[in-house]
Amino acid sequence: MLEDTRTQNARKRNRHLPDEIAKDILEKITSGSLTVGERLPSERDLCTQYAVSRAVVREALTQLKADGLIAARAGSGAYVTKQDSTNAFRFQKFSVSNRASLEEAMELLIPIEVAATRIAARHRTDEDLKKIKRALIGMEYAIASDQLGVEEDYLFHKAIVNSTHNQHFISLCHHLEATAKNIIRQARSNTKKNLTTLQDAVQAEHKAIYHALKEGNESEAAEAAERHLINAAARIRIYLETPETP
Repeated sequence: MLEDTRTQNARKRNRHLPDEIAKDILEKITSGSLTVGERLPSERDLCTQYAVSRAVVREALTQLKADGLIAARAGSGAYVTKQDSTNAFRFQKFSVSNRASLEEAMELLIPIEVAATRIAARHRTDEDLKKIKRALIGMEYAIASDQLGVEEDYLFHKAIVNSTHNQHFISLCHHLEATAKNIIRQARSNTKKNLTTLQDAVQAEHKAIYHALKEGNESEAAEAAERHLINAAARIRIYLETPETP
């Protein structure tokens, strides 16, 4: 029983690690310990420094990139690009494993996504539809290959936002990228682990959004997007209420 408790505590802690690392690096940038133009330690060194996996480090760096605080240079690493973070928006101390935190995040994300989908139905081009459908098919392949399809799911929603052709929506959603991926990952992970029978239903929700966009039906597109996001949040809630097993 003691071992089970330790395992559960370790898993819960792992969910917070990217946020903790990003916060620590942010504090170093804000304090001047890391200055604009300075190169961050390599991913390998950061893994050693924080005693975490490379995936955790990359997620933390993704948050900082979304805030415009660091930028990656091909073959060189990540560099500090901004010292003053007062104009950068991100979820503060957000944790998808905390129900209250999740509820607050979804209260913001759902209206944004619904509005973006409604506008996309009005402005999407044939090329936009091709990109949305490509991501939709990608999710189908991921499911068939017994994979989560997190990246494909995110690309689906990103393609919809890009279809608004509204730079304000596109820029805002870029800042929300890390949080959106975190929510998508947890929703799909929970569906796969505990609610396998719902995978087809999840894909049907995506198809409903696509078909409404294809028809240019703004109200149906918005309703389909809202229904999907509410269901996604519900799937995560079930995860939070389900005891973990080693």
